[in-house]
Amino acid sequence: MHVITGLSTGGAETMLLKLISAASGSMEHVVVSLGDEGTIGPRIAALRFPVHCLRLQRNAPNPFKALSILSLARRIDPQLIQGWMYHGNLMASLAAQALRKTEPGKKPPVIWNIRQTVYDLRNERWLTAKLIRLGARLSARPDAIIYNSQTSARQHESLGYRAEKRAIIPNGFDCQTLRPDEAERKAVRAELGIADDTVLIGLVARYHPMKDHIGFLRAAGMVVRSHPQAKFALAGTGVSSRQSELVEALKQNGLQDRAILLGERSDISRLNNAFDIACSASAWGEGFSNSIGEAMACDVPCAVTDVGDSAYLIGNTGFVAPPRDPDALANAISRLIEMGCAGRRQLGASARNRIETEFSLPAIVRRYEDLYLSLSLGKAVS
Repeated sequence: MHVITGLSTGGAETMLLKLISAASGSMEHVVVSLGDEGTIGPRIAALRFPVHCLRLQRNAPNPFKALSILSLARRIDPQLIQGWMYHGNLMASLAAQALRKTEPGKKPPVIWNIRQTVYDLRNERWLTAKLIRLGARLSARPDAIIYNSQTSARQHESLGYRAEKRAIIPNGFDCQTLRPDEAERKAVRAELGIADDTVLIGLVARYHPMKDHIGFLRAAGMVVRSHPQAKFALAGTGVSSRQSELVEALKQNGLQDRAILLGERSDISRLNNAFDIACSASAWGEGFSNSIGEAMACDVPCAVTDVGDSAYLIGNTGFVAPPRDPDALANAISRLIEMGCAGRRQLGASARNRIETEFSLPAIVRRYEDLYLSLSLGKAVS
């Protein structure tokens, strides 16, 4: 039984979908969303896995409604419970306690899954910060804590999370679905009105301060002054002309005719194929970037900020800048532009090879399932 905060489009939600869709078939999966079905729930249901929604209000959760997970857990009677993100982790532990009280001596293993880094608790919403601290106090209770990045594990353990519970499983990428495709590149560029000789730089991230869209646009403004052949495409939930802050940043950086706001997209593989360069500009919070791994799988070299495991993910296949440093990010992007098409193509091929050899989805799913089996047999995390 997976217990997740919600099922809107996001890194954790996407990884849950990928995990279930690529599962070996030896395990049944049931998903419990503390919120609604979002955009990911129907896709999980289409795979014929049950999805239950508690529909809790995020800012003002009803405690009586939250307790409905107890009766739901008794009905599902899971052999293992995995939480996803802080709210989901604590509710997963609550559900397990309900099963133990119903049948003394029976308590399914519980796994927490932490998907972000914590550079400064002051960056978090007050409730999230409280849940992070509470999680540290309760971290002896789960049988394992999965982190998707080494950085996240170190930071949480410095806050008091139990180090002996640590299991590192990075995100995985389906290299059959995510692959270079010249026909898609041409089709998407035609749809966007992007010429073949334009260097298109992409940022795929939901609109949130931690993703630092404003810093990215400052860097973009610097890039176009020295590389007029460059254009930018930004995609993600909330990334649209309805965001007044984004529109103002486009004006301030002279990007009105140089940047496109695409909003949420369901065709990320197609979009990545249109990019010459992909970016992550995160200022904090990033654990293990799905968007960068997906771009790399499509032969796209990347410029990233050194947040979470982004630098580790790209290895020597791209360039890294400090977070909140638009000048440095602009320099990283410019270096990729100045490599020329042939240089970027060679670097992109190395990026895809890194994903195939280190982060392929089947290998990552096996690591999840090996951990599930190990805990079901009563073995400790190793």
